Amino acid sequence: GPTRKMPLTASAMDFFQLFVPDNVLKNMVVQTNMYAKKYQERFGSDDAWIDVTLTEMKAFLGYMISTSIHHCESVLSIWSSGFYSNKSIALIMTQSRFEKILKYFHIVAFRSSQTTHSLYKIQPFLDSLQNGFDSAFKPSQAQVLHEPLIDEDPVFIATCTERELRKRKKRKFSLWVRQCSSTGFICQIYVHLKEGSGADGLDALKNKPQLHSMVAKSLCQNASGKNYIIFTGPSITSLNLFEEFEKQEIYCCGLLSTRKSDCTGLPPSMLNNSETPQSRGQYRIRMKGNMSLICWYNKGHFRFLTNAYSPVQQGVIIKRKSGEIPCPLAVEAFAAHLSYICKYDDKYSKYFISHKPNKTWQQVFWFAISIAINNAYILYKMSEAYHVTRYSRAQFGERLVKELLGLEDTSPSH
Repeated sequence: GPTRKMPLTASAMDFFQLFVPDNVLKNMVVQTNMYAKKYQERFGSDDAWIDVTLTEMKAFLGYMISTSIHHCESVLSIWSSGFYSNKSIALIMTQSRFEKILKYFHIVAFRSSQTTHSLYKIQPFLDSLQNGFDSAFKPSQAQVLHEPLIDEDPVFIATCTERELRKRKKRKFSLWVRQCSSTGFICQIYVHLKEGSGADGLDALKNKPQLHSMVAKSLCQNASGKNYIIFTGPSITSLNLFEEFEKQEIYCCGLLSTRKSDCTGLPPSMLNNSETPQSRGQYRIRMKGNMSLICWYNKGHFRFLTNAYSPVQQGVIIKRKSGEIPCPLAVEAFAAHLSYICKYDDKYSKYFISHKPNKTWQQVFWFAISIAINNAYILYKMSEAYHVTRYSRAQFGERLVKELLGLEDTSPSH
């Protein structure tokens, strides 16, 4: 749960600033102004530009975040006369001023000579965000590694022509997270660029098990020695990775797929389906040290690899129609944690910022901001402030937008 107690009067902005404090926003102001100056020195002066202020930067973020609540495809529709116009917030800043800030917006204006990382334009922000996640929240023992569902606006997709859909650029990165499966709080973000050279570039992408193993190690680099139980999907599950994690006192439970998983070192007899018909709930187990390979039948064969649960401990899967189906405890635990993440995706994936910039670092930035707001709401729901105001996720987002735009008084007397 949360590591600090927030006051009863804490606002949406207070929770958001646990992850994106004023010093980070001030750095955005400085870097944006530096980039604007550099740009104009190179391409000619821009008479319409004046240096951005902290107040304007907060308003700029507020406008972008508003697209996560109202799901307009373009942030500029706020100033339009159409369905997505929003007159109540459009008056804070003119559209032309917003577009100027959007043109020059930067987190790192200059590339240093030592920088080789492809995400150098956003890495300081991601590092700061990670520090905020680590210091504000202590996760439960059970955690999940996965790619969170990032919703496309269903209304827009339904009304799109095929040509417009083809024009929409595919993301050049994948976003992976380590997530507390008791609360949904995202503890760590890992961004993998699909283009580029080196160990995390295209060469690694061709070797999927190697790539997913690298992703898992990056997400768990701060988890060693804490006895966490990590749940993984088929793409990450592998004997070699689980044995490596066990040495670091990280325990695992993963779904195994003969098609998607790295099955090196596993007995072939357990990977082949038996020809004799089986009844639901039947299972076979093979063990090596603390590691168990479970083959469980329920209208199909499901395989699990785990060193976190004893294979002899019994569990049960409850189905509405067929009632209780016996299974090892590892299978029950995996199903429970997976269903929680599905609920998280259903609830929070629709609150990702709708703005779709062309630059990869900006796409990553808006996804990271969206995750930070979802985390802020989870902390808000676990605080005493929630029992006073009881905002839904949409209401929390609306309050945050108004506070960033200066339309709400966030002082304690409020």
